[in-house]
Amino acid sequence: MITFSKAYEFIQQFPLPFIAALGLLAGIIAQLILGMPTQAHVIWFATLLVCGVPLVLTTVWGVVRGQFSVDIIAALAIITAFIMNEAFTGAVLVLMQSGGQAMEKYGLKRAMFTLDALLSRAPKTAIRMQAGGQEIIPVGEVKVGDILLIRPGELVGVDGTVIDGEGEIDDAAITGEPFVRFVNKDKVLLSGSILVNGALTLRADKTTEKSQYATIVKLVQQAQQEKGSIQRLADRYAIIFTPLTLLIAAIGFAITQEAITILAVLVVATPCPLILATPVAVLSGVNRAAKAGIIVKGGAPLEKLAAVDVVVLDKTGTLTQGIPVIDNIVVFPGAAYSTDEVLYCAGIIEQQSSHAVAKATTKAAIEKFPQLPQPTQIRETPGAGVIGDYENKPIAVGTADYIQSQLTPEQVPAYLTFMQTFAHEEKLMSVIAMNGQCLGVIFFVDAPRPKAIEMISALRRMGIKHIVMLTGDNPRNAHRIAQALGITMYRAGLHPEDKVAVLKEISARHHHTLMVGDGINDAPALASAFVGMAMGAQGVAIAAQAADIVLLEDNIEGVVSALAIGRRMLYIAKQGIWIGMGLSLLLMCIAACGLIPPPVGVVLQEIIDVTVIFNALRARK
Repeated sequence: MITFSKAYEFIQQFPLPFIAALGLLAGIIAQLILGMPTQAHVIWFATLLVCGVPLVLTTVWGVVRGQFSVDIIAALAIITAFIMNEAFTGAVLVLMQSGGQAMEKYGLKRAMFTLDALLSRAPKTAIRMQAGGQEIIPVGEVKVGDILLIRPGELVGVDGTVIDGEGEIDDAAITGEPFVRFVNKDKVLLSGSILVNGALTLRADKTTEKSQYATIVKLVQQAQQEKGSIQRLADRYAIIFTPLTLLIAAIGFAITQEAITILAVLVVATPCPLILATPVAVLSGVNRAAKAGIIVKGGAPLEKLAAVDVVVLDKTGTLTQGIPVIDNIVVFPGAAYSTDEVLYCAGIIEQQSSHAVAKATTKAAIEKFPQLPQPTQIRETPGAGVIGDYENKPIAVGTADYIQSQLTPEQVPAYLTFMQTFAHEEKLMSVIAMNGQCLGVIFFVDAPRPKAIEMISALRRMGIKHIVMLTGDNPRNAHRIAQALGITMYRAGLHPEDKVAVLKEISARHHHTLMVGDGINDAPALASAFVGMAMGAQGVAIAAQAADIVLLEDNIEGVVSALAIGRRMLYIAKQGIWIGMGLSLLLMCIAACGLIPPPVGVVLQEIIDVTVIFNALRARK
C-alpha cells in the first residue's frame, strides 16, 4: 500500500517526475476545463524547460563519457519538442523519462533496506587493556603490541597471539575449516574469527590494515575494480534502435519536407518500452526475489543470472551445515556394549557441556533416548574432555589423550592399538570410557545440508553445464562431501586468492559463473565472479557486501529460486522490448509519411507503454 509518507519520500528524492506530472495536469485543467489554451501552453512549456534541461544534460554528460544509452532518443525528442514549441508533447516525454528512471532507483533502494541492516552488524571497536583498566577504542586504532580483551561472541579485530585465557574459536569464515577449535596461550588467531565461548587476552601482532581480514577486504576491492560494470539491457538494444530511428526520421523529412515529421518520428520512437517497461520488469523481479528472502543489488545482477552456465559453490556453511553431526560409532573390541549404548553413555555426560561436539552428541542421544538421566560430579577440562558420574560409575568423553589418562594401566596397550587404526582418519572424534574402560569412538562430520542434493539436481535440470565445489578444508573431507552430493569437480585446501584464481580460469573458458559462499574467505571470489551470491543468514558482513545477491534465509534452495526469477525476468523484459520496438517501428514508418502529428503520436506511444508495462508486471509472479 502506498502511504503518504512513502509518497513524500519519493517526491523528496525524485522531484522531476512529480513536477512534470503536476505541470502536465495543470496544463490539461487549463486547456480542457478552464478554456485557457494560451496559459496551458505556457504551463506545459515551463514544465518542458524545467524538467527537460536536467534530463538532457545528464544524457549529454553520459555520451561525453562514452555511454551510449537508450536515453539518447528521448533527449533528442525533448530538444526537438522545445525547438518546435510542441509543449504538450515535450511535457509528456519528460514525465515518461524521469518517471522511469526514478521508479527503478527508488524501488531498488527500498529492496536494499534489509541488506543495509544486515551489514550494520560488523563490530567496529576493540577493548584495550591498560594499567588503569580497560578502554574501548576503534579497531583502526589498535597498534602492534596492544593487549586486547576478547569476550564471548566477539569478532577478533586483528591478527594476534593469545597470552592468557582459553576458549573455543570459530574461524570457519576465514579458513574454511568446519568446526570450532580450542585455543589457549600461544595460539595464533586471525582477524575475522569469532570467540564462541571463554575469554582471551590477545597480543596484537598486526595492525588492522595488515591483518587477515583487511587482506581479504583488499582482495575484494581489487576484484570489484577488475570486474567492471555491465551494460544495461535497454542500452544494448539502443545501439541498434537509435541509428534506425534517426534514419527513419531523415527519410520522413525527405518525404514530407516538413520539420514536424522529424518530431513525430522521434515521439513515436521514444523508447518508453525500454525507458519505463524494462525497469518495471527488473523492479518486479527484484521485489519478487525480496519476498523470497533474496536481496538483489540492482537490476544488472538479475539480468546476468540468466546467462549463468557454471555454478561454483563453497563447501563449509554453504553446501554443508557447518556444524558437527555424528557420522558413525565404533565400539572398542571386547566391550560388551552396542553402538546405541555407547551413544547413551556419551549423551548422559555431554548434556552438561557447551562444546559444539557435545551439543551434537546430546542431540543425537535425545533423538534416540528422549529421557537422558542427569549425571553428577561433572568436571570439565576445556579443550580436552569432561567426566561425570552415573550410577556410581565415572564416564569420560573427550580427546584420545584425555581418555587415555582416565583408563586403567592394564587397558592402555590395547587402547593405543585400537586408536592407531584411526591414525589417518581426518574426522573429528570423541572417545568414550566408563569405569576406566574404553567403550568406543564417535566420529563427526560436517554433513551436507538437507536440501543440497535437491538443489544440485534442480540446477542440472535448468541446464547448468558445470557445478564446481571449492573449499579451504582438507581434500579428504572435500571428496566425501562432493561424492555425497554427486559433484565431480572440486578443489580443496584453497586460500581466498586461490578461489579467485579458479574463477578466472573458468571465465577464461568463456563461461559465466555464479559463485555462492558464506564466509569472509569467500568474499574475494564473490566479488570477482560474474554473479556473486552470499548466504547472508549468518550475518557475515563482508561476504554480503562483496556479493551481488544475498540470501537472507539460511536456505540453499534460494540459489535455484534466484536463477529462476532472473531467467523469467529477462524473458519478460525482452518480450516487452520486442513488442514495444516492433509497434514503435510500425508507427515510425507511418509517421515518416506525415500521417501522425506529434500529439497523436504521444497518445499512441502511451498505448504501447501501457501494453508493455502490464506485460512487465508479470515478472512479480
